Amino acid sequence: MANFPNALMWYVVFLLSTTCHEAAHAFAAMKMGDLTAYENGQVTLNPLPHVKREPVGTIVVPIISFLIGGWMVGWASAPYNPEWAYKYPKKSAAMAAAGPMANFILIVVSALLIHLGIMLNIFYAPETIKGVDIVSAVNSGIYGGAAKILGIFFILNSILFLFNLIPVPPLDGSGILPMYLNEANGRKYMSKINSYAFEIVGIIIAWYLFDFIYSGLHTVLINLLYPGSNYH
Repeated sequence: MANFPNALMWYVVFLLSTTCHEAAHAFAAMKMGDLTAYENGQVTLNPLPHVKREPVGTIVVPIISFLIGGWMVGWASAPYNPEWAYKYPKKSAAMAAAGPMANFILIVVSALLIHLGIMLNIFYAPETIKGVDIVSAVNSGIYGGAAKILGIFFILNSILFLFNLIPVPPLDGSGILPMYLNEANGRKYMSKINSYAFEIVGIIIAWYLFDFIYSGLHTVLINLLYPGSNYH
């Protein structure tokens, strides 16, 4: 039970971040003519419709990953019309990009709140960085909790943003590629990657690549958060 407050903070941040990601996909699709996600109730920042659609990815896997590793991973999804995506590959690419962009916005917002807290003498940059403990509170209690939550927001959304940009199916990075192709080549590309076998191989490749490169990226992110700090 000692880790329950920490687990609760992680889960709240995970659920909000994942909901924003999928709602952004759904909203972008709706605006560009595919009402599938809208009609399924996914154009919302209410987590419940997203949890109901993917209970394993939004409840079971995050809890298990936290118990095993002390941090949370999982997934959600927004439905779309494959015929619409094939007909409009560039619109489909923009829909794919909307999810990671939502995570990027959350990264920026959390960074701004961290620096606002430093300006107000509520937070300060710690001497060393470990995991999600990227900002410290001058006083404990509610400010300590706020520092922890902002750290989780910054790191988790950085992971979601970067991981989803890996250009292998079924990740968003693969769906963004038709943005740089003409319509005909975009359709050819989409018809080839929409395969369950491709998705399985893609996930394996993505996990291997991300695990290999993220430790270095974590340091880069912290030095971007605190310019001139030279953390290592």
